[in-house]
Amino acid sequence: MQQFLNVALNGLSQGAIYAAFALALVLIWRSTRIINFAQGSMGMFTTYIALALIESGRSYWVGFAVALLAGLLLGALVERLVIRRVEGGPELNAVIVTLGLFVALQALAAILFGATYRSFPAPFGLHGFDVGGVNIALTPFNLFAIGAVVVVMLALVALFRFTDVGLRMRASAFNQEVSRLLGVPVGRMLTLGWALAAMVGSLSGLLIAGGSLVFPAYMDAVIVYGFVAAVLGGLDSPVGAVVGGLVMGMTLSVVSGYLGSELVALAALAILVTVLLVRPRGLFSRTAVRQV
Repeated sequence: MQQFLNVALNGLSQGAIYAAFALALVLIWRSTRIINFAQGSMGMFTTYIALALIESGRSYWVGFAVALLAGLLLGALVERLVIRRVEGGPELNAVIVTLGLFVALQALAAILFGATYRSFPAPFGLHGFDVGGVNIALTPFNLFAIGAVVVVMLALVALFRFTDVGLRMRASAFNQEVSRLLGVPVGRMLTLGWALAAMVGSLSGLLIAGGSLVFPAYMDAVIVYGFVAAVLGGLDSPVGAVVGGLVMGMTLSVVSGYLGSELVALAALAILVTVLLVRPRGLFSRTAVRQV
């Protein structure tokens, strides 16, 4: 029973991290209809910025805030300087560009910060709680990660459902020409979507780095599992991204704990294939056609 509890709690904490990354993918999809495969590298790069500040003597929270702001700025710059050049062309162009950014940012991080493993601090304890004389696999930092993801999810739901800005972002993503005719500043909405998504991606980078080792490729596994989580929940649903992330975390933790860690990647592939065959639009998809 203790092993099952620890496996479940570990899956919950890992699922929160996958959910944070999936939220970033959902945000950029809802606001621009593009899948950003460079999201992980962007989050990694801003995490290194936070680490540099922390190692220079700044507090964790200063580094945390600066990393989020750096993600906001990086997302806006990428959309303005790179993505906008391929907008309106074949959809494959944007995919190739984001894959190129993924490789370029990893290489740049290795040049600027080094390719060695470096320890990243955590703002809260990493020791599990003691319940009834038994130590469980749930730490204060895990609670912080789960709480942060829930707050971001609620903020995104409120943004897209209850604000004019969210409506304009969705309209710009679905039909730019009609949106411009209606007076929507499409360019600014697309930039805002990339900026916010990059900031959420930076949060996922900070959460997975807390209390562990970072290196230029440390986000690679999160990219894969977070993408599967987003597809599982539905690329158009922030709530689905969180549920998909938690399901992925729990499933992969059970596979790792009972069947072996070498089967985790295979389990993620099986989940992705099953979702694409049974419900390709995700568990929380509603309609095949949407109107704005």
